[in-house]
Parts: sequence; structure tokens; C-alpha cells
Amino acid sequence: MRRLSSPFFCAVLLSAGFNAGHAAKAASDDAQADPNAMRVLLAPKMETTLSSQMNGTISDLNITLGKRVAKGAVLAQLDCSEVLARGNVTKAELNMAKQNLAAKHGLQQLDAAGEIEVALATTEVEKANGALALNKAQQGYCKVLAPFSGRVAKVYVKAYQTVAAGTPVVDLVSDGPLKVRLNVPSTLLKKMKPGTRLDVSIHETGNTYPARVSAINARVDAVAQTVELEAQLDAANPELIAGMSGVARFPAAQ
Repeated sequence: MRRLSSPFFCAVLLSAGFNAGHAAKAASDDAQADPNAMRVLLAPKMETTLSSQMNGTISDLNITLGKRVAKGAVLAQLDCSEVLARGNVTKAELNMAKQNLAAKHGLQQLDAAGEIEVALATTEVEKANGALALNKAQQGYCKVLAPFSGRVAKVYVKAYQTVAAGTPVVDLVSDGPLKVRLNVPSTLLKKMKPGTRLDVSIHETGNTYPARVSAINARVDAVAQTVELEAQLDAANPELIAGMSGVARFPAAQ
């Protein structure tokens, strides 16, 4: 294999590595320069990995990286031919069981069938109803639906790919105001409570955003002597996305 060792290629690699670590380094530098500044990370209010609930082949994939989707939108469709065929068989078995039960009731009126025969026919109807309900549930597995509105963060599969049950399909992050995650010295706990105001400066945008503490961890890190906080930004800012970093300052603690 040909090795790429030109000065230009090396410069590209060095530039990529510099850009990847620049934001984190800036946050660290700010935190060291200002003792009241604490490093933060933006996270979505909700995020999840949606997986396939059945074995099958993806017949339609309606997602691309970064795409906005509404709650209940079909993100992926699996081929459901076999499941639908089994459903037709189950419906036929249910109809047959109902007809058999009706016949047993008629024979019972003529004293030609006993209570046990009627009970067995009733059980067959209940069994067929259960099989039909199971099939309807399996038909629901043919579609991967968005449980909340948001944006696609990662796509794991391709159209026409055959997947097994449990295979990750897509990462979804919610829309709306982002959460702010940070660790603060445990000595500040006496000044912290839900609603405490903080200012969050994000390096990727260069702007500062108001936020308020929404949750405080019930446990202090005994080694670092810090406690984890979550804060909620006061508004949804379209320029902010999950994964951005920066520093937070608590005006009341200064």
C-alpha cells in the first residue's frame, strides 16, 4: 500500500487535530484564567438510540444525518410481507374457531353437544384472538417511529440492509432548549438550588446565554470534591447544537 507522507498531507492531519481539540482547550484555558468559570457541555433534553424490534430487510429509509423529524414520523420501514401473511392465516383461523363455536352452541340446544365441547370451542376462539393480537403487535415492529420530535444525530443502517432484532437504526436528539451539564466545587453547594442563575459562554458561537440550574446531583464526588449540575437554557437558540462546549459563571457566587 502506498504511504502518504507528503508535507501537505501531514499539515492536513495536524490542522484537523488542532481544530478538534481547540474548543476543549479554550474551555480549559478560560477555566484556569478565571476561577469562577466552570467547563460546561451542551446536551439535548432527550436522546435515544432506536433499534429494530424484528428481523427483516429495510425497504424504506426516510432519514439523513441532521434531518428534523416530527413525533410519530416513520424513520424506517421493514419488509412486512411475512408478518402480514401470518396475519391473514390468523384471521382465517379465528373465523373458523368462531364458526365452530356457533355450531357447538347449536348442537347444545339440540342436546347433541355437551358443556365440555362448548368450553373447548370457546377456548379455541380465545386462542385465535390472542394470536391475532400478537400479529398486530408484530406488524407494529415493521416501522421505526420517532418517539419525540428532534433531529437525526447518527444513522447506523442503509436501505435494503437486512438487520436482526436489536440492531441500532438511528440516534435521535430532541428539539428545544438544550441542557447544560457541568461540575462545580462542592463548597458552592450552599449557594446552589434549582433556579439559580448562571451565564453560559459557548466557544463555538462566541456568545453568552442565560440559564438556570434545573437539577443537582444527590452525591458529591469524594475524590474531586465536586458535584454535578444540570441547567436549562432560558430559550431555544437555533445556532446551538448538542456537543458544543464552553464555560459557565455564577454571578451570585462571585
